[in-house]
Amino acid sequence: MLENYFPILVFLVIAAGLGCVMLAAGAVLGPHRPDSDKLSPYECGFEAFEDSRMKFDVRYYLVAILFIIFDLEIAFLFPWAIVLDRIGAFGFAAMMVFLAVLVVGFVYEWKKGALEWE
Repeated sequence: MLENYFPILVFLVIAAGLGCVMLAAGAVLGPHRPDSDKLSPYECGFEAFEDSRMKFDVRYYLVAILFIIFDLEIAFLFPWAIVLDRIGAFGFAAMMVFLAVLVVGFVYEWKKGALEWE
């Protein structure tokens, strides 16, 4: 049974070896001419005005997480829309329950002020 996995092992060894060879070749053959401009921090087209390790407000992360959650939940609508004619009334009712829970969660987050930047 292990003989069936031998081609996969060969593939992984060749891929790892090729990756290491390319990284080494880039490190050895690439130009090394650092100067102060190349080593300086860069932020949106102008000089950085604060420390790069400054703390972000936790609301930034909350809004980002909420966006990801709601975005992924909305992504479930596409497969549902494609098979709507095959799943019938039960599938439609199940999706309406899902959307109702989604709307309740969104309204809750909105009322709690999680979407405000103040």
